[in-house]
Amino acid sequence: MKAQRAVWGDTLTELARTDDRIVVVDGDLATSTMAVTFAEAHPDRFVQAGIAEQNMVGIAFGMSTLGYRPWLSSFGVFLTNRALDQVRMLVSQTKAPVRLAAAYTGLLNGASGKTHQDIEDLSVMRALPNMTVLAPADETEAAAMIRWAADHDGPVYLRLARDAVADVFDGSYAFRIGAPVLLRDGYDHGEGNERDAGTGPDVTVVSTGVQTSRTVEAITAVEAEGHRVRHVHVPTIKPLDDDALWALLDGAAQVVTVEEHNVVGGLGDVVAAVLAGHASGARLHKVGLVDSWAESGSNDFLLDKYGLSVERVADRIRAVLGERVAA
Repeated sequence: MKAQRAVWGDTLTELARTDDRIVVVDGDLATSTMAVTFAEAHPDRFVQAGIAEQNMVGIAFGMSTLGYRPWLSSFGVFLTNRALDQVRMLVSQTKAPVRLAAAYTGLLNGASGKTHQDIEDLSVMRALPNMTVLAPADETEAAAMIRWAADHDGPVYLRLARDAVADVFDGSYAFRIGAPVLLRDGYDHGEGNERDAGTGPDVTVVSTGVQTSRTVEAITAVEAEGHRVRHVHVPTIKPLDDDALWALLDGAAQVVTVEEHNVVGGLGDVVAAVLAGHASGARLHKVGLVDSWAESGSNDFLLDKYGLSVERVADRIRAVLGERVAA
């Protein structure tokens, strides 16, 4: 397993060997974001802007007008909050091909606490017109997204986690922009891998980002108890193929969304809009931070307290299954 920030540094360094347009503008965090890997390999295309995130965006925008494809390197919270005006005016409104490599997103920033925990970034970025918003599940998907973004002619926000997580995908995975990914269909399969139409999913779970890795483990535990769970991963928060997602949600009575993010404006609201747009009668349960700030603490403590650990997600799915049985 490799941390997504390390994947970003390695993949971008590799791509830059054959693409002279790639440059990195860093905000004095290169050793944390792993932009240092790029800086050591391509020092002539690395700009150290210092602790000046708003200026970083201006530098990157200017370079984009000269034919470069700049990547911004900083903690997510600084790009989505401190530099938001510049991202909005210079990047989003002009459709500039600037990529925001947002490291240390979500809860798990060690002892940094609520000032550095970016748990509202998806809601902020998806509200900006022209902005593509990506949240990879693991190192394989992160590398695929970076390669896609390198050639995309427009703004991209890439959500990167600090720490490595268990793999979700293998080398056969092919990222497709906007497409949800079915990880489990929730049906019993007979001999020859035939699907028994009479044994469909009891509940549908939708997750995004590295929370998908933990959700896979939670669903494995729940299925071992005899339940059938459909699991959908949403790597592209925006633009999303709503019809493709609906095809995976259609017929579900209970839908659970899981995200390492505020439940306001994130994946849960994305799924809610799709369900409402098709007049679905499904009941939606959002798992995430319930409109609250987090705090300092260990990864395990924070995940457990805010309902995002493997055990707590499994418990929430069990509770929804209990409601379904009672109904």
